Amino acid sequence: MWSEFLKPGDFQLILPMVQPALFGLGILLTDFLLEPRYKHWNAGLAMAGVGFSGYTLWQLRNLIARNGDQVGFNGSVLVDPFFIFFGFLFLAATALVILLSVRYLEIEAEHHGEYYALMLFATIGMMFMTSGIDLIVQFIALETMAISFYILAGFLRRDRRSNEGALKYLLLGAFSSGILAYGFSIMYGVAGSTNLIDITREFSRRAGGGVDLLVLLSIVTVGAGLFFKVAAVPFHQWAPDVYEGAPTSITAYVSVASKTASFALLLRLFQTAFWPARENWVMLIAGVAVASMTVGNFAAITQTNIKRLLAYSSISHVGYVLLGLVAAATGENVNETGLQGMAFYLFAYTFMNVGAFAVVILLRRKGLIGDDLEDMNGLFHRNPGAAVLLLIFLLSLAGVPPTAGFLGKYYIFLSLIQTGHYYLAVFAVLYIIPAVYYYFRIVVHAWMRESSDAVRPSASPAQSLVLTVTVFISLVAGLYPEPFVRLAGYSLFLPFGSLGR
Repeated sequence: MWSEFLKPGDFQLILPMVQPALFGLGILLTDFLLEPRYKHWNAGLAMAGVGFSGYTLWQLRNLIARNGDQVGFNGSVLVDPFFIFFGFLFLAATALVILLSVRYLEIEAEHHGEYYALMLFATIGMMFMTSGIDLIVQFIALETMAISFYILAGFLRRDRRSNEGALKYLLLGAFSSGILAYGFSIMYGVAGSTNLIDITREFSRRAGGGVDLLVLLSIVTVGAGLFFKVAAVPFHQWAPDVYEGAPTSITAYVSVASKTASFALLLRLFQTAFWPARENWVMLIAGVAVASMTVGNFAAITQTNIKRLLAYSSISHVGYVLLGLVAAATGENVNETGLQGMAFYLFAYTFMNVGAFAVVILLRRKGLIGDDLEDMNGLFHRNPGAAVLLLIFLLSLAGVPPTAGFLGKYYIFLSLIQTGHYYLAVFAVLYIIPAVYYYFRIVVHAWMRESSDAVRPSASPAQSLVLTVTVFISLVAGLYPEPFVRLAGYSLFLPFGSLGR
């Protein structure tokens, strides 16, 4: 029985996920042996786990370049360019947040090994979410990621805001997982299989007979579960409280890694099983996208807490990414510009958003939380370099040229125009105006207000490295986009492309 399920080459396909698991378990075991002054070694072990995983992932890239996409574990795991692209993106986000966390945890006196272990376990879940082509694998991977984030969101155990945010995240997350599991059960009931290849074939057959209510119900329930994970309206209520209460480093991690992984899973499902019924869900996705941009942008205008402001802005960014899926699913043939725009947007968002949170983390010290707009006052006079970097990150988030954020929005707009969604393109362009307003509220506080705080925030070497990498990507991907656009194109997972019709 096992010989039929596990073939000699299968273990190689999941080695990038096994390595972080081993390092995570190693951190949990060795943490008890470390004195408090050596706790930062846990971060080194976590970075080693990320490095080994990245190297193995590169080896898999070379393997599929020679031999094509690889399917393992009896059709449960697929290693293709889509997985390779997102896998590297998850590892990059994890590495950046680990570097940001060392000094932050020392300030909070919460430098425990399980923090880094949970980050590695969350990374494993995200990678299996992207490589899995079986509903069971995808659901277990999603819950592995989610449970890790529930714990990390409440990691500041003596902070009431952290406890409250984590509890809301857990309760609403469990509710959304239940809806998603119900949708998966309908898919299994219709197709008689949990494998996406079989489900895609059955849904394709049913699409030929007109509207199928069971297929529509599975689309709505699975979509609702995933909309919660990406914080799309109307399933966004958890995001502001979790962003505000979680440790700022984890807020950065949730905002980019969790969102990107959930989008990757959404793309896998909507480009395979749900693709034959795309005429029935394109307008649903478009409505959610417009609602997310509307609520996110206008709610952000009234915020005085930077983390809550960035939470609502992240909701608006979800709307832009979903518009790429709308464009991709319009017409007889898939619009590759829409898919490429989604991949580039998520890539750029990862770096520019982590960079913005990195500047917020610089303000954190004993006796000062540092995430209010007033805490930004006079940043240009206290740390001119940080103020300049913050300006670049916010310009990129707003979509102002010549930054990576502008190019991401450009590809989304272009795909909408190519597919005739002119009204959606106009809405998307107009919503840049409120975004510029509330991002520049932060700039005004940092550059034009006087500060009563004489302390000059400084960056540790690890934080300086993160700021350097993130600002480099945010600028270079806008000024010289060709290699990054090719990278986004490498991730293209065309409907039925790897799974077969």
